[in-house]
Amino acid sequence: MSFKQSLPNALTAARIALIPLLCLLVFVPGHVAAWGAFGFYAIAAISDFFDGYLARIWNAGSVFGRVFDPIADKLLVAALLLCLVAGGLIARIHLIPVIAIILRELLVSGLREYLGQAGHTLPVSKLAKWKTTVQLIALGLLLLVPVLPVWNAGLLALWLAAGLTVATGWDYVKLAMKSL
Repeated sequence: MSFKQSLPNALTAARIALIPLLCLLVFVPGHVAAWGAFGFYAIAAISDFFDGYLARIWNAGSVFGRVFDPIADKLLVAALLLCLVAGGLIARIHLIPVIAIILRELLVSGLREYLGQAGHTLPVSKLAKWKTTVQLIALGLLLLVPVLPVWNAGLLALWLAAGLTVATGWDYVKLAMKSL
């Protein structure tokens, strides 16, 4: 495998490998841990852009990348949401967007798997890319709550991400029904 084929895959694998460290840092008190969590999170989020970008411009797509890139995204988002809930930063009514986001990710993953076995695809929509961007912003803001006054902005972004999540999930269900 050439460098051009292996670098995007390595970025995806590194994003998955960062998740336990990020989760650990969420539970460590103090500003250094909060900034560290945000820093590693920013690296993970940026790698999400670059692995796909490099694979496209180098024409170096792979089965590993097609399978594990979306899984890495979902693992990162779900793990951080669960850590923020467990840490008490997201609670009560604000659990609704967390549940919506996680359920949608499971549903769309299942639809993609099912349709893939039937020889159909469920391509990523532009709105879904925006959903991912808003989710990443929301999580970044919420990771900074221990050091900056951004809790309200983080929750607002989380609710916006949940709205986009429901909309894109519904779009994918409608597309899947046409393929079935």
